[in-house]
Amino acid sequence: MALTHNTYFDDAVQSIGFERDDARASVGVMAAGEYHFGTDAPERMTVVQGELVVRLPGVDGWQTFAAGTSFEVPGSSGFDLQVAAPTAYLCEYL
Repeated sequence: MALTHNTYFDDAVQSIGFERDDARASVGVMAAGEYHFGTDAPERMTVVQGELVVRLPGVDGWQTFAAGTSFEVPGSSGFDLQVAAPTAYLCEYL
């Protein structure tokens, strides 16, 4: 199993990517800030610890996702995040 370390937004978002049972995923941490991520493939984001405030494509307004909750993002799209305090997440590529 190969691990890949990724950093985004001047190291404010860091993740470790991996593959298991032919599925790709990454786990990471986001520092406080506002971010926009583009997606190639569909993704399921699960908040592990902390909270993400998210604006999903095609949805009016912002939604809050606390630890233990998930949201899905279509492929070939993007989403906006507001992060008030460091937050850990799991991203599964569907």
